[in-house]
This record gives sequence, structure tokens and C-alpha cells, in this order.
Amino acid sequence: MIQRIAIIGLGTMGPGMAARLARGGLQVTACDVAPAAIERAKTMLSAAETVLDALGIATPATGAGTVRFTGDIAEAVAGADLVIENVPENLSIKADVYRAIDGLIAADTIVASDTSGIPITQLQAHISNPARMVGMHWSNPPHIIPMIEVIGGEQTAPETVQTIRDLIRSLGLLPVVVKKDVPGFVENRVLYALLREVVDLVERGVIEPEDIDTCVSWGIGYKLAVVGPMALLDMAGLDIYNSVSSFLNADLSDRKDVAPMIGRKIAAGTLGIKSGEGIYAYTPERIAELQRERARKLVAIRRILEGRD
Repeated sequence: MIQRIAIIGLGTMGPGMAARLARGGLQVTACDVAPAAIERAKTMLSAAETVLDALGIATPATGAGTVRFTGDIAEAVAGADLVIENVPENLSIKADVYRAIDGLIAADTIVASDTSGIPITQLQAHISNPARMVGMHWSNPPHIIPMIEVIGGEQTAPETVQTIRDLIRSLGLLPVVVKKDVPGFVENRVLYALLREVVDLVERGVIEPEDIDTCVSWGIGYKLAVVGPMALLDMAGLDIYNSVSSFLNADLSDRKDVAPMIGRKIAAGTLGIKSGEGIYAYTPERIAELQRERARKLVAIRRILEGRD
């Protein structure tokens, strides 16, 4: 049974993951080698706990879990039943983490990666017990979005996948088992197909960014929150899908590189919210406002989807 969890690497996801796991009664040690990241995570943890309260997520009868912070990896993984690696999306950095913890954890400790898309099979090559490695891909913000992908690599033992799936269910969350270890898994493959098309449409002058956001949020996004894409096929009719896709598929973006518009913005240092400008421009006040507004709306939508409001 998993009771003690170490999270290695905090970033934007770690605090929310830690808050949600602790709310489920688990003992969490959150680790980052950067002191500034730990201080930022403490503030983010408090905000995540406030959101969990708004969602009405209670602690189990066994009592609340805890979150403690450390900058020492050995201290973080000592006695852990599960280690969740959450460092940047770089195979070399992740491999360094696996080598660092390999001799510090028990033979039956599960190592899960929160990678957004690196195949788990590639990651397994850097750990001595690959049968105990699994993908556990949370969706941002992790304390609000209840779906978590579970991905086994070529050497992952079936019982490892089952253990993580059971853990997710025990927290009242929604595990989705990805049956094949494909790059990007499922959520990001679908998302990036959408992003490729919308960036292409904006770059070709078909539509303005503000209007594509309205189109997706209040059009397909609104429907997909209630009716999944496979169910939507049935709702629309497979004959209609066949008719439209027979000519539309040939005109959709199928580029294999990244759109030049994105490269130009990166070269200019306009990376998005983190730099104060990307597709849109942001002031610090606007960033804080967006964070509050988006969290409030996501909480409200989730409560409705769960039938609680």
C-alpha cells in the first residue's frame, strides 16, 4: 500500500500534486534543488489547498496527510513507497535523477514520471528495476483536473500499472490507462493536434487569436466538456463525419515542423505568461487575475460535471 510519496522537482505542477496527494491522506515529501523553487512552491501549495477547499474535497477518515519540503534528494526518497519524478522535459536531466535515486530506494519502490510525452520505455533504460517504472501524467492544474494518464513502458510490470491506477482511484480521481507507450501519450497528442491547427489558422490570417479562443472555448470546448469526442461521433452521425472528413482532412494542417510564428516569438523572447508576453501581453496584475479567474471557473465547471451544482 502506498502511504509515503516523494515528489522530485516542483516547478508549476509539483505543489498542486503535493496538495492533492496530501488531501488524500498521504505523506508527501516535496524536493527541489533550487531554494527559490521551494519557497515559491510553499506559496503555491497554500493556494492549491484553498482551491481544494472550494472543490469540497475532504480528507479521508484516516486523517489528513502532510507535505514537507527539502532540497536533499536522499532525504526526500528515504522510506518512500512511490517516487514521482517531475523535473524538466529533458531526457538527460531525468536520467540523472533516476541514477541519483536508484541506490537510495527499496527494490519495490515505484518510480513514476510526470513526463508530458517522453516515452516511458526510453526512461526505463536509466533505472535498474524498469518493471517498477510507470508514467503518471497529471494535467495542469493538477489539483483541479481529476484525470491522470497511466502509461506502462515495454518493461513495466502489469501490477505496477494496477497499483498506480488503484492509487488514483482511491483519491477519487480518474485514471486513464494508455495501452501503448506512444510519444505524447493521449491527452497531449489530441491537444497538440488542436494547437497545430489553430496556430496554422492564425498564421495564415484566417482568424485572430481572440476569435479562435472564443470559437474553441464556446464551441467545441463547451461541447467536449460534456460529450467526449467518440460519443460526439455518434451524436453527429458517422455518416456525417465520413462525408465532411472525406474533403476536410486533406485541407487540415499536417506540417511536421513548428509554425514559423512560434519560432519568431521565441527568438524575440516573448514566451508567454512567464515573460509577460506571448500571443497576448500580460501585466503582473493581469497574470494574478487570470490565475484566480481560471481556477474559479475550473472549480465551477468540475462541480457541475460531477453533478454537485
